Amino acid sequence: MKISHKPFLFGRSFGGFFNFSKVTFVLSIALLTACDAERATDARSKAPSVTEAPAAKVVATGEDAMTEADYRRHVETLASDEFGGRAPASEGEQLTVDYLSQAFSGLGLEPANRGSYTQDVPLAWVSVTNNPELTFRGGEGNDLTLAYTEGHVIWTRQQVTEAAIDNTELVFVGYGINAPERNWNDYATVNVKGKTVIMLINDPGFATQDPKLFNGNAMTYYGRWDYKLDEAARQGAVGAIMVHDTLPAAYGWSTVANSWTGRQFDMVLPDKGKTLASVEGWISRASAEILFGKAGLDLDEMYARAQKPGFTAVPMGLSASARLINTTETVNSRNVAAILKGSEAPDEFFIYMAHWDHFGMDPTLEGDNIFNGALDNATGTAALLELAKAYASLPVAPRRSILFLAVTAEEQGLLGSLHYAANPLVPLANTVGGLNMDGINNIGPTLDITVVGLGMSELDDYLAAAAASQERVLEADREAEKGYYYRSDHFELAKQGVPMLYPGGGYDHREKGLEYGMLKAQEYVSEDYHRVSDEYDLSWDVSGAMEDLKIFFRTGLGVANSEKWPNWREGTEFKAKRDAQRAGAD
Repeated sequence: MKISHKPFLFGRSFGGFFNFSKVTFVLSIALLTACDAERATDARSKAPSVTEAPAAKVVATGEDAMTEADYRRHVETLASDEFGGRAPASEGEQLTVDYLSQAFSGLGLEPANRGSYTQDVPLAWVSVTNNPELTFRGGEGNDLTLAYTEGHVIWTRQQVTEAAIDNTELVFVGYGINAPERNWNDYATVNVKGKTVIMLINDPGFATQDPKLFNGNAMTYYGRWDYKLDEAARQGAVGAIMVHDTLPAAYGWSTVANSWTGRQFDMVLPDKGKTLASVEGWISRASAEILFGKAGLDLDEMYARAQKPGFTAVPMGLSASARLINTTETVNSRNVAAILKGSEAPDEFFIYMAHWDHFGMDPTLEGDNIFNGALDNATGTAALLELAKAYASLPVAPRRSILFLAVTAEEQGLLGSLHYAANPLVPLANTVGGLNMDGINNIGPTLDITVVGLGMSELDDYLAAAAASQERVLEADREAEKGYYYRSDHFELAKQGVPMLYPGGGYDHREKGLEYGMLKAQEYVSEDYHRVSDEYDLSWDVSGAMEDLKIFFRTGLGVANSEKWPNWREGTEFKAKRDAQRAGAD
């Protein structure tokens, strides 16, 4: 689950190896997949013929194939210390890729990439090796120098060994947004070429809670940190600094310190990223108050000015300097993908997807230094395997094909899904839709299913029908201000026109109510999200997860057995792309 994606780039903690018996691993995965294959074979051998199998019995066969015991085993294995946090290009990746490939093979699913279950994803990482200072000169008093990870976290996306800003003019550009369709341009009155910009996170709609301004409480893509950094670069800035604020950012400073230090992955950039800003980063709210005071400005007043249409950028009369010493390397990671061929329309596809990666290990931490990523996203990956087992157990394949896609480097900015969207294993025009799983319910059964992006596509209708089978309802994201729609892998496919669902566990617990569900979600974000404490716990109540998986199964099966092509709804930013895509396919 991304603050990535990233995109959103989170936690770059990485590195370190561990002792592990590969013989034990291979034997255990062989036994596991053999059991899965045996269940699938038994289900087929005992099933009635296609013409005899009632629809309800077919659905029940798939639902019954998914078991809590297998789901827990997958989560526990993937989130184990042996897998070392599943960082891209680590020994943990190799173990994970082997685990997934052998599981798909054991179920009898076809490899999706010309006889291979894997798709290479070339990546490059950059890691800051010094403890860079961020210094501001001018204005009132002495130079202001902020300490790394305490007052600031800076990095570069340029894939170079050294990057710097040297006494660059500092300009406050409000929210750093250029949105012509909203008649909003924070850069309209200033030329920031060669300068360093400082800007606020999120967007004016969240700040004002005005539903007529941007999307009100719901974050738009303009509120995302990656948009802001990219726009600053497009405007010619050489430095781009964001003010961290917990509520509009949707995460605390510890997440910044954990997520943007260590190895920062990106796609391999042909120009080594020379068009990007040389230095990017965050400063804490407390540091920003001191900085603005040094410039003779009041930060709260600047917040208020930035929220109003017609905002004009404010030169701060200060300069910014920083120097980064980096190591950088090109590596290869992998997506893992398998196909269940459709019985009537095998060239049309529904996708289930989840990211398998997390942040690996941080050798600088004392004690526990493994970011196990149990909820995020061993649960989603385990769900993907259970759904694969459900489909493999069916007496007859659905009308359309099903693609099971486990992507890499979500935590580094949705990179695995970005690469897949640019290099799809099946044509995007023939991809009917998909469902992304990033963090599966571990608090017990709920009355609702949360849908991030509810109302955006006609896939909602299939999900609603499946939820109705459990007398459950769809609810819009109760934390829309956090911009989750732009923070997980479905977004990369959505941008290319493919209708995508992003459902999650509900909040309204069947016995303990809505307040309990909201509290558990808040506890996870504040205590475990992107921390070493995100570990599998036997006390998890996964009964709700198993209910959710049945709904996800019914949803995909409904689409796969239909002849319809669900589309984005009118007014959604992805609809024009899809319409052109389908017109080309026809």
